Amino acid sequence: MKYRTFRGTGVRVSEVGFGLWTLSTGWWGTYADDEAVALMRRALELGVTLFDAADTYGNGRSEELIARAFGGRRDEIVIATKVGYDFVNHAGERRGQREIPQDFRPEAIRRATDAALRRLKTDRIDILQLHNVRMEQTEDDALWSVLEELRAEGKVKVTGIALGPAIGWLGEGVQAIRRRNPAVVQHIYNLLEPHPGAAIQQAARDCGAETMFLIRVPHSSGMLEGKYTEDTVFPPNDHRSHRPRSWLINGVKKVEQLRFLERDGARTLGQAALLWLLADERVASTLPNIYNAAQLEEFARASDVPPLSGEELDRVAALVARNFDLEAEEGRYKGTMELASA
Repeated sequence: MKYRTFRGTGVRVSEVGFGLWTLSTGWWGTYADDEAVALMRRALELGVTLFDAADTYGNGRSEELIARAFGGRRDEIVIATKVGYDFVNHAGERRGQREIPQDFRPEAIRRATDAALRRLKTDRIDILQLHNVRMEQTEDDALWSVLEELRAEGKVKVTGIALGPAIGWLGEGVQAIRRRNPAVVQHIYNLLEPHPGAAIQQAARDCGAETMFLIRVPHSSGMLEGKYTEDTVFPPNDHRSHRPRSWLINGVKKVEQLRFLERDGARTLGQAALLWLLADERVASTLPNIYNAAQLEEFARASDVPPLSGEELDRVAALVARNFDLEAEEGRYKGTMELASA
């Protein structure tokens, strides 16, 4: 495992992190607490130090899992979490992945942060992100002031935003970077869904921002693990079972064109997908969706396999530029991928 440090801070994270979304929400199957804790502890053994939660994941469950998994080992891990959804007053309204009301008032963010600290059983959050901000929040001076206050009080080390829930949010990402220069932006970005992630990261380069990135959905919801076929069927309790079949068919066709990135057992496609993202030094860490031990082992070793060569990166760029020779299906593809990432 290799590690990267957020600029201007002492916060150092593993290049491969662990997102608690899969274990705590029930959208990737159901995990008992003991199963989740065992997987998280194994991740730390493999060098994974970044654990990314959100107060709304399982209505506090993701943060409670971190506390349970790493009690007494707080200094060995980096805790990231997110605030902004009012699940306290609207917990019963959530159905599947539909959003509940948000509350970004400064006093609400302060309350949510304090509540997260209690669930995490810690005195500090290493990375605090405003969860799925809209343009209004990028303009709210009072909101950004409370983040600075939390930092000054020592409750938070690094602050920024997470973008979503669907794949778009180009305007919000670029505006936040230009106006607020956040230390961290978390967003969707992968070989099959390069837009608008590439544009958001380019915006940081163009304006000289110090922003670094946490990349979620780096495998396009498992597609870039290279194990799906056109006949793949997802369990009923798996959120991918609700996606249009065209998402599966188009994705499989594109993945076949990326097989050249595999290295006869020395590098898997899933590892290559992470290395493609990590080729950008602004990427602090990747957050693959981890849901079993074998997959965890594969992803955690991505830093140790042969990096992508310049020739491989150029070949990938050419494929992406021409939409993997599927231009005729581009309109349908964009629509289905946006649904897939919701």
